[in-house]
Amino acid sequence: MSDKITIKVINEGGQPLPGYATKNAAGMDVRADLETPVEIAPGCRMLIPTGLRVQIPEGYEMQMRPRSGLALKHGITLVNTPGTIDADYRGPVGVILINLSDTPFVVQPGERICQAVVAPVMHVEWVQTDTLTETDRGEGGFGHTGVK
Repeated sequence: MSDKITIKVINEGGQPLPGYATKNAAGMDVRADLETPVEIAPGCRMLIPTGLRVQIPEGYEMQMRPRSGLALKHGITLVNTPGTIDADYRGPVGVILINLSDTPFVVQPGERICQAVVAPVMHVEWVQTDTLTETDRGEGGFGHTGVK
């Protein structure tokens, strides 16, 4: 088992707090805090509230990621994946879902809509230069190694 950190949370909606579905899960399931079901039409996006406000410790972030089952079975994903909750944000946590399928999708109250992963943050100090070291790959990108 990895180390744990403590995160303060205000649960304004009363849904169960995010939790790990299995012992080795990296992400915690986050639920929709809705009073009634909402429909997301094909090609449309919607901000879904979670009812949560969090205090992420300094030096960490909380990433909001899609659930693979919703993506595969219903074409539901997050528009800005991964969405980042910064350590200094204290507002309500919302999730922007998008329906990439050709059929409407109904989000139910309490439905697990995404996963939250807490990760350390590294800040960068840029060093401006005129050259970079050579590598075998060089400038190859966007499919330069082929498909097989």
